Amino acid sequence: MAFGGFDQGLGPRPMAEINTTPLVDVMLVLLIIFIITAPLLTHAVKVDLPHAASEVSTENAQTVTLSVDGAGNVIWDAVVVSDDAELFDKMTAAARAAPQPALHLRVDREVRYQRVAEILAAARNAGLTRLGFVTDPSAPPAWTLRSGPEPK
Repeated sequence: MAFGGFDQGLGPRPMAEINTTPLVDVMLVLLIIFIITAPLLTHAVKVDLPHAASEVSTENAQTVTLSVDGAGNVIWDAVVVSDDAELFDKMTAAARAAPQPALHLRVDREVRYQRVAEILAAARNAGLTRLGFVTDPSAPPAWTLRSGPEPK
């Protein structure tokens, strides 16, 4: 690289021009890398997310309501289930029924996610394929809920 011209009379002076060739080269290489890798990074997971505020279903399909209250008690169609083995037996019997009923899961907000995951795994292992999460359609969206006491 040259730092001056042929005129050496005033002493060596730095070049006042910016050489943009290396900058353009790097930008073109990055552009090509992004063009090649961008389609690989845009994989999508297809998830059909439920809506919390929705119309009440008027469908008359056979359903089983599985509720878990804040204390961790499991209720299968208004009957308290004593242990996980009995719950699994009920799920297996429901999975063998023709047509298979839809399992509507109602869980208190105080229940740990670990318990919900255990119930979902048991339903999957029992062979239940139709599962729905019941929400309160009149409740405000979760992002508008406030933590702490309500204002007076």
